[in-house]
This record gives sequence, structure tokens and C-alpha cells, in this order.
Amino acid sequence: MKRRQFIKRTSFATSAAFVPLFLKPFESSGSITFEGRNLVIIQLSGGNDGLNTLVPFNNDLYYQNRAKIGLPKSDLILLNDEIGLNRGLMPFKRLYDQGHLAIINSVGYPNPNRSHFRSMDIWHSASDSDQYLSSGWIGRYLDAQCYPPHGAVEATSSLSFALKGEKVNGFATGSSLGSMNSQIYNSLSKNFAGDGKEMLSEGNLGYLYKTIADTHSSIAYLKGKMDQSPSGREYPGTSLGRDLKLIADLIIGGSETSIYYASLGGFDSHQNQSKTQETRLSIYADAVESFVNDLTKNGKFKETVIFTFSEFGRRVQENASEGTDHGTANVAFVIGDNLKQQGLINTMPDLSNLDENGDLIYEIDFRAIYSTLLSKHLNVKHESIIGSSFDPLYFL
Repeated sequence: MKRRQFIKRTSFATSAAFVPLFLKPFESSGSITFEGRNLVIIQLSGGNDGLNTLVPFNNDLYYQNRAKIGLPKSDLILLNDEIGLNRGLMPFKRLYDQGHLAIINSVGYPNPNRSHFRSMDIWHSASDSDQYLSSGWIGRYLDAQCYPPHGAVEATSSLSFALKGEKVNGFATGSSLGSMNSQIYNSLSKNFAGDGKEMLSEGNLGYLYKTIADTHSSIAYLKGKMDQSPSGREYPGTSLGRDLKLIADLIIGGSETSIYYASLGGFDSHQNQSKTQETRLSIYADAVESFVNDLTKNGKFKETVIFTFSEFGRRVQENASEGTDHGTANVAFVIGDNLKQQGLINTMPDLSNLDENGDLIYEIDFRAIYSTLLSKHLNVKHESIIGSSFDPLYFL
């Protein structure tokens, strides 16, 4: 059985088992000292519509292209005389006024792909649109830093490609850390029953021991840190609210985790977009505000940066179903207490200068944002992870 099949069958990226003491030597040991800084990444899955997130309400071309779904000025949270936020983002106006929000327009990459799966793969791997990499950019960060799996934690039941390295994978928490042991027991019982001898061949055995040991060690470590966080902290009862609370538990509890990952779906707005998007943005913004307030109260916000992206934006022209179809460049958000640039980092997209398909033209390559987060927040060299072609920006 090939190693890739072995990993898939055993699902070790998200589970743990009892590990006897003789497996302890197989555990990974990090070689880089944790500096206490946290990067939290939030993925808005489905392709959030940037033009109805940050709205150019004084631009006639916006309303000409969006006669039905264009948001009127009266429905917006005004940032200045030209631009307003979707009213689902009311908490972000408070972050904006406090100097904790940076808004980056026209984020994308050359030769954009409009497939959800391929575009997300490009964002996860930090590849060119015609390039296929075997590891994610966060996974390569773990590889370069020699971190154990809990160096990057995803608050979901499955691990995103972004967190998969050549040597080290990040850690997916599942629905709760407390249920992991039964999950792995069932997985082992099912998958080893028929062909255990084949799976425990000489080629797989050492990898098996190391994977179980690493995963068990991360489970025990993370549960211990969660237990150290104070109780009684309130978050919205949404999936993102629960995920960000789990991440806050780990940060406040002192986990030596550099990167956290969470996601919120429901942004593929082909029809009846306006109300659906406002609702999803409200879920996102309410959870983020609770998270920021929690970290601030517990003295952890200064060490934390939050970055939000979506795999692509939407078409400038609305469709016949009062929605929008897959587009290209998009808006991204960076939230932090030590931003060197706050508010609008660059100009709004030029609606009079679109590409041959009538879509927005990207201005800032998303990999330049990654380079900035790595080099200026996590203090690591970005070249070996992202490449040397993407110089850091100035918002940090």
C-alpha cells in the first residue's frame, strides 16, 4: 500500500490514539523557539463578492452593472464620502475607527482560475495558476521551522491543503479535542482489520509510529493548553464563533502555535445574493469581534494578526438571478493591534478598466500578503516558503 493511501485510510491528520511509552522517541521535536506571535487565517469559502462587501457607492458604473443587487448608500456603513461597508460588517466599523483594520483591494494573481477547487488550491499552495505544488504554504512553513503538528492548527474536522507539508502536516482539531481517542480507535479497528500486515510493512511501520506519536502528543498538548484558559467567555453560537473560541482557548492558554486556520462557507452567491451575503458577513464579523475582544481582555491581541481571504471575487455584472457568478480579484482584510497602515491600503478597483472577460484586474498578488505575514509578523524568511518574487507589503 502506498504511503498516500495509507495516510488517507488511517485519517491520522485529525485523530489520536493511546501511545505507549516506547513510541515516545518517534515524536517530532521542534527546533525553532516560539516567539509568542499568532497568525489567524479565516477563509470565506465559495467566493465572497468583494464589490458588495466594500461598496463604491459614488461610482455610477457600479450601479449600471448592478441595477438589482447594487447596495444603496442608505444601506451602507460609510467609511468616507466614496466607500461604504456592507451593513453585515457593522463590527468592522468599530475596528476601522480604532485603527485595527487594514483593507486591501484587488487581491488576486495572474491568469485567474474561476473554479472553486483549483483557485482554492492556488491560494493554499501559493502556486502560479498553471503550477501544481505538492505542499501547502503553511505546511512548508512547518517544514522549514521543524515544528510539530500543533505548530499550525485548523479548527475543522479535516485538514486543508494549505497546512500539509512535505515532512510535517498541521493539526485539525475536529469537532472537539475530547472526542479524538474514540475516533482513532474506530479508524484503526476498521482499516487494519483486513490488511493490517500490508499496512504495517517495513516501509509504513516507522511512518505509522511517528504519525501516531506526533498526533497523540499534539492532542495531549493542546488539551492541556485549553484547560488553562478561563471559562465563561461568550461567543456567538455559530460554527465560526465556536471555532474562534477554540482558537482563543489555545492562544490564551499559552499554546505554542504560530498559525491558526478557520473557515466559513456560504459565499457562492449565484442567486438572491444581497440578503444571503449580508447574513454570512454578519456571522463572520460578529465572531471576529468577539474574538478580538476576548484576546484584548486577556492580553493577547497585540501578538495576533487576523487575515481573511476568499478564493476569488465575483463578476462585476450581476446575473439574471439577482446574484453574481465567479470572478477574479477580491478584497482582503487584515486585523491587528500593530498595523503600520490602517484603513484603505490601496484604491478601489477600476470599474472602467476590466479584463477581456469583463472582470476585475488584480493589483496585489496574494503571495505578497503571505510574504508580509511571514516576514514581518512571524519573523521568518519568506523566500523558501513563498518564493523570492513577492516582496512584502507595508501594512505591518
